[in-house]
Amino acid sequence: MANLSSSMRKTPPGIMLLRRMRGRNWSPKTFRYAVLLITFIAYACYHASRKPSSIVKSVLHTDPPNTNPWPLGNVFVKKETGNEAFDGSLSLRSNGWDPFDKKDGTSKLGEIDVAFLACYSLGMYVAGHLGDSLDLRLFLAWGMIGSGFFVVLFGMGYFWNVHAFSFYLLMQMMAGLLQATGWPSVVAVVGNWFGKRKRGLIMGIWNAHTSVGNISGSLIAAAVLDYGWGWSFIAPGVVIALGGVLVYLFLAAYPEDVGFPGINSNSGKFIKSSPPPPNEEEGASGESSSDGFVEGSASRRSVGLFQACLIPGVVPFALCLFFSKLVAYTFLYWLPFYLSQTAIGGEYMSVKSAGNLSTLFDVGGIVGGILAGYISDKFKARATTAATFMYTAIPAMLLYHTFGSMSQNVNIVLMMIAGLFVNGPYALITTAVSADLGTHKSLRGDSRALATVTAIIDGTGSVGAALGPLLTGFLSTLGWDAVFDMLVLGALIAGLLLTRLVIAEIREKIGYSEEVPVSEPLLNGGRG
Repeated sequence: MANLSSSMRKTPPGIMLLRRMRGRNWSPKTFRYAVLLITFIAYACYHASRKPSSIVKSVLHTDPPNTNPWPLGNVFVKKETGNEAFDGSLSLRSNGWDPFDKKDGTSKLGEIDVAFLACYSLGMYVAGHLGDSLDLRLFLAWGMIGSGFFVVLFGMGYFWNVHAFSFYLLMQMMAGLLQATGWPSVVAVVGNWFGKRKRGLIMGIWNAHTSVGNISGSLIAAAVLDYGWGWSFIAPGVVIALGGVLVYLFLAAYPEDVGFPGINSNSGKFIKSSPPPPNEEEGASGESSSDGFVEGSASRRSVGLFQACLIPGVVPFALCLFFSKLVAYTFLYWLPFYLSQTAIGGEYMSVKSAGNLSTLFDVGGIVGGILAGYISDKFKARATTAATFMYTAIPAMLLYHTFGSMSQNVNIVLMMIAGLFVNGPYALITTAVSADLGTHKSLRGDSRALATVTAIIDGTGSVGAALGPLLTGFLSTLGWDAVFDMLVLGALIAGLLLTRLVIAEIREKIGYSEEVPVSEPLLNGGRG
């Protein structure tokens, strides 16, 4: 009886309510759409809550805000003279915000970025194992609510007139730890509902949540910036907390949790069992106890970190992502600041305008993620696709740095191209590749490694994500040439780390004429 109770999991309350109202369960296809939508919204909220620090950097360090709140005013306007302040008791000082208004202000801004990302990367390894052991729905929901709480507290430092660096450092560290709950959870949930067939394209489109979150976070933070920089944190913090409520109410983390059997990780079809999978037209009866519990996946056995690291392909992709995220997160945290400090067409733009313009980098990233996923599906070559994108990102970044200052139109085009090639492999590795490896054939049927493998890969990548913004805080004092040299080197190393897997994929194509499963060369550790 104890064993039976350990394999029971509570159905999300929102789904139970809808089931009672409709009189029957949703079809599997409807649940899949719902899972994609809810996890999309959830992780968009995570990224939206990370953007405020990049938007307010120039406000905290030197630059005052624009006096016309977006979107009522111009989106892209010239830089202010430095003496304007809006009316009201909460007006910002034009010389920044102590303790970030000193000569070492950019270094301190870099330190709070690295504090967030370091705690995020460390927490990822723990969160991944917990995600495979606990209820993913509750784990994700409370992680979002807790993260939103500390993002809001960071913003409250403005209203409480807090000038202690340790306060802001602590808030970022706590937010980073709780944000680690996000990525392993959402990838695991999507992997639980979808097989490998067309996984690259599906997850490439789905991964647009990263860029949508970045864009939304930038626009929300910029929209409320004139009312005090604290609002730029409070608004996204409230948004992610509300997203946590949505997850708690409606996210079905496993097919078994809503009355369906598990799926085959390759085909994506439901595993035949007794009773058989529910008919889509009739809907699942979703028989459950009066307490709303169904037989779920809690009985599956999670794997340890060391065992997950032994899965062929995990280590090289994790190391590749280290450098890939170093490049991507440097743009995420420092692009608005770079734009506000660089004369484009002979003119400087405002802090808010720089934040709005920087969103176009993520527009290119959306296209890059979808394109990388589609290409890797079509040619069944995840490693080759990722490496090619990383190598192509090198000239794209150099062109942007060299010619981006010519005019605003040139800057926009080159920024979007750079975003396409920088975010493409980052999106591919953190989604389709992680899901492929988390359901590797070396794992037994009763094992769960989706969240653990995702955490290892993305956790290692997040160490690079922490290092990039930290180095940028120091290198930017030497000039932006030094920053772009670092980005080029990072992209080159990322591509080289996949060389062995790329060779294995090429040999697989040459040596075998018949079709092989997606990512089979890399999952076999390069055996031709």
